Amino acid sequence: MSLSLTEPASAAPDVADDGVWLACIDCGETLAPFESVVYTCPECDSLLEVRYAEPPTFDQFEGSGVWRYDAALPVPKHVSIDEGDTPLYSVPRLETEVGVDSLQVKHEGMNGTGSFKDRGMTVGVGAAKELGVDRLACASTGNTSAALAAYGARAGMETLVLLPAGKVAAGKVAQASLHGARILEVDGNFDVCLDIVQDLASQGEAYLLNSLNPFRLEGQKTIGLEILEAHRERLGSFPDRIVLPVGNAGNTAALYKCFRELVQAGELAPEQVPKLTGVQASGAAPMVEAIENDLDEIQRWDSVETRATAIRIGNPVNGPKALPGIRETGGTAVAVDDEAITEAQRDLAEEGVGVEPASAASLAGLRELRDRGVVGDDEQVVCLTTGHLLKDPDAAAAAGAEPEPVPGTTDGVLEHLGE
Repeated sequence: MSLSLTEPASAAPDVADDGVWLACIDCGETLAPFESVVYTCPECDSLLEVRYAEPPTFDQFEGSGVWRYDAALPVPKHVSIDEGDTPLYSVPRLETEVGVDSLQVKHEGMNGTGSFKDRGMTVGVGAAKELGVDRLACASTGNTSAALAAYGARAGMETLVLLPAGKVAAGKVAQASLHGARILEVDGNFDVCLDIVQDLASQGEAYLLNSLNPFRLEGQKTIGLEILEAHRERLGSFPDRIVLPVGNAGNTAALYKCFRELVQAGELAPEQVPKLTGVQASGAAPMVEAIENDLDEIQRWDSVETRATAIRIGNPVNGPKALPGIRETGGTAVAVDDEAITEAQRDLAEEGVGVEPASAASLAGLRELRDRGVVGDDEQVVCLTTGHLLKDPDAAAAAGAEPEPVPGTTDGVLEHLGE
């Protein structure tokens, strides 16, 4: 089944509920959205996505936050902590330094729990309510666990989070703990955690809310809607390119789905669709490997390492959705080393935009692509930053300046400043 940008909207099948259904991205199998718990296609085990009989239009959107876009979502609002409406920052010094026509930063770290994951969880936990499940679970490099714990608590549902032992930033573990999740530290990396959670879900022990869950990505596609609306209001046009960090590739897949639906609705011409450009850390870059070698599938990396913990993932489960998104929009993918990520984190902070390391990968990747001549100086670019600086306070402290000890007197402070 094609994930082409110009694929026409499908007629609603018999299984559609209020014009909404699930469809397999490979074999085309269609399923009722809320009759049973399902994550992948029962016929071929490929990924599912939510489909709509009538793709939404901009004039249907009103209100604020993620639920401003309820016409583009598969469930009504059940559980919300006012997610969305994150800022699109201008960064004039970086714009000049990078040398593009315009550079904006969409800072998803300004969501309630400090990352973009809130968008997915408000819809995903809503789907859990529709399905009547009572235990939620996820594997996480940190941000997913924090968001799921918060939304699970808000919904009054039991929440399990599986984390790779010793590999998750303390700020994220603290969030999940305070929101009341049961934290299970696994002897293995993120991909091992996800394998276990998928097994638990297949046995009916918990409802999986990683981005393998098609409902979660529906919330995340609202990032794309906000970017398009805000960029057009500010600059009178849609961006030429969106550069974003890639871990499990859920945002890449979600943004592409957003753009496909707008093209289907006639709201966006194919030539207006921003080029989706993914950035990974060099030590965890299976998506980049697939793009650079023109592979049909992403090959799992069993060993991954980077200080950008949020994208320390070797098997992006949304690769089958994300690869077509990058290719169909004329985008690309690039890997950057940890030093370039830290430098970008510092430089964003100098513009007042505080992000965790994985978020800064987007700026680092843009710089690399400018150096290679891939991104033109006439492009209008949006960098997506996915998590707040305080998600990883140790990394922030390491990247920042050391405190300076001074005497406990005004004269002593002035003398020190004079030195």
